[in-house]
Amino acid sequence: MNVYCGLDWAENHHDIALVNEAGERLAKQRITDDAAGYKILLDLLVAHGDTPQAPIPIAIETSHGLLVATLRTGTRQVYAVNPLSAARCRDRHAVSGKKSDHGDALVLANILRTDMAAHRPLPQDSELARAITVLARAQQDAVWARQQIANQVRSLLRYYYPAALQAFLGKQNGLTRDDARIILTIAPTPARAAKLTTTQLQSALRRSGRSRGIEAEAGRLKEIFRGTYARHPQPVEDAMGLQLAALLLQLDAACTAADRLAQAVEEAFLKHPDAQILLSFPGLGVQLGARILAEVGDDPTRFVDARALKAYAGSAPITRASGKKTYVGRRYVKNHRLMHAGFLWAFASLKCSKGANGHYRRRRAAGDWHAAAQRNLFNRFLGQLYYCLQSRNLFDEHQAFASAA
Repeated sequence: MNVYCGLDWAENHHDIALVNEAGERLAKQRITDDAAGYKILLDLLVAHGDTPQAPIPIAIETSHGLLVATLRTGTRQVYAVNPLSAARCRDRHAVSGKKSDHGDALVLANILRTDMAAHRPLPQDSELARAITVLARAQQDAVWARQQIANQVRSLLRYYYPAALQAFLGKQNGLTRDDARIILTIAPTPARAAKLTTTQLQSALRRSGRSRGIEAEAGRLKEIFRGTYARHPQPVEDAMGLQLAALLLQLDAACTAADRLAQAVEEAFLKHPDAQILLSFPGLGVQLGARILAEVGDDPTRFVDARALKAYAGSAPITRASGKKTYVGRRYVKNHRLMHAGFLWAFASLKCSKGANGHYRRRRAAGDWHAAAQRNLFNRFLGQLYYCLQSRNLFDEHQAFASAA
C-alpha cells in the first residue's frame, strides 16, 4: 500500500496528514518546530511503512529550513508544492471556502496521491552545490542591497551636493567606489569639500587603494569641489551632511559584505567539477557562473531534457491557444534569479562571442526588441549548457553557432 504525506508548515508548529491510495486519512499530527518534533514526524512515518528502501514521499509548501533539510536525508522525495497550486486544489475538497492547517496538510497529501507526476521533487544536489547556492544568492542579495543604498545616496546628493555627483558618477561603479566613499566621508557637505586641499585629497585617494594618477585626480576633484553651485542655508546643509554620513555607514557595510561574499563564492565555485564547463561559455565569469550553477544545480536527473531547463528558467516562450486564437509570449512564472543572471550572461556574451553577437543581431533584424533578443540568446545558451553538462564537454563556439554560416 502506497502512503503519501502532506506537511503544512508554520513558524512554531507543523501539521501532518497521511493518506493511502484510496484517499483515506491514516493519521494526523501536530508537531513543534524543533528536534523533538522532527523525531515525532520520522517515527510517525516509520509506523506507516517508511523504510530507507521505500521512503514515503512528502509534499510541503517550502524548500528551505531545517525541517526540509531533515526530510531530505537519504533518498526520500520531497515535493515543494507552489502555494498557488495548493490553494487551487483546496477548492476540490472544501467548496465552502473553509481553511485549516490540518485541512491544508490533507490537501498536500492528496496532491501527491493524484498529481505526483505533475510536480517536480527537490533535486538531489551535492552538498557543495547547495553551499554555492547559499553563497551565490547571498552575494546577489548583497549586490542588490548595495545598489539600493547607492541609489539613496545619489538621490540625497541631488538635493544639496551636485559637485559630488559630477565628481564620481561618471566613473565605473560610481558612488560605490572606495575613493568616492572615503572622500564623501571626510567631506559630507559642499562647504567642507571646498576647503579640502590637494594634500588631503591625495591622502584620501591613497587610503582608498589608488596608486596611479593620484596628482591628476586630486587636481580634478579640487577644481570640481571649488566650483560655483546653488547652496542650501548652512544649518540645512549640515543636517543633510549628517544624513549622508549615516547612509555612507550603511553603504560601507553593504560594499564590504558584497566583496566578502564574492570571495567566498569564488573559492567554493572553483572547487566544483562543473565550474570549468560553465567558465568555458562566453560571457560567464566566476560570479555569474556561480549564480547559474546555484539555480540549475548539479543533479543530472533534475531536468529530463533541455526544454524542461528552458521552461524552468523562463526563457522558452509559452503558447496559449483557444479556438482560432493563438498567443505566444514570455513566461511570468519562472526562476527569477536564473532569468536575471541569464540577461547579464547574454549581454556580456555580445562582446566576446561573434556567434552570440550574430545571433542577437539576427533576432533584432527579425523584429525582436532588445529584451526579447537577449531572452532568445539566453534560451539558446541554456540548450547548449544542458548538452555540455550531460556530455561533460566544454563549450565550442564553432559547433554552437555553426548554423549561422
